[in-house]
Amino acid sequence: MGIDRFMENYKRAWETSDEHLLASLFTPDGIYRNTPFAAQIGHEAIKAYWQRTKLQSDIRLTYEVLARAEHGGIAHWHTTYQVTSDELFRIWAASTGTNLLARKEGDPLPRLALDGVAVADFDATGLCREFKIWWHSQQQPPQ
Repeated sequence: MGIDRFMENYKRAWETSDEHLLASLFTPDGIYRNTPFAAQIGHEAIKAYWQRTKLQSDIRLTYEVLARAEHGGIAHWHTTYQVTSDELFRIWAASTGTNLLARKEGDPLPRLALDGVAVADFDATGLCREFKIWWHSQQQPPQ
């Protein structure tokens, strides 16, 4: 598949919240590491994890491929989206490592920006064996 095609499909899977498309990019026992300490292993776990994208709207992802190798690559990616539920906001707030977020019940939900790096490893057929991402997020100012 290669890193360019993988990232093109990753972008489409995120922007359309398509868990089936995302899982189809991986080997049956493929690993999606959304943080260094969390791994979703296999299609069903990847699809279950991807359900959180259904709590996002107006998703926009851009990327730049930084390195290409025969069976892998590295990309820099940037995503913005509107949080559409308190549940997703709580998931995001917990992932930031702080509970000092100034949001009271009833306040508008934020638009978030995530910026990260991805490393992908592909098997001989072009499916992803392991996809690792490291990212930072922040709230975007209201427009």
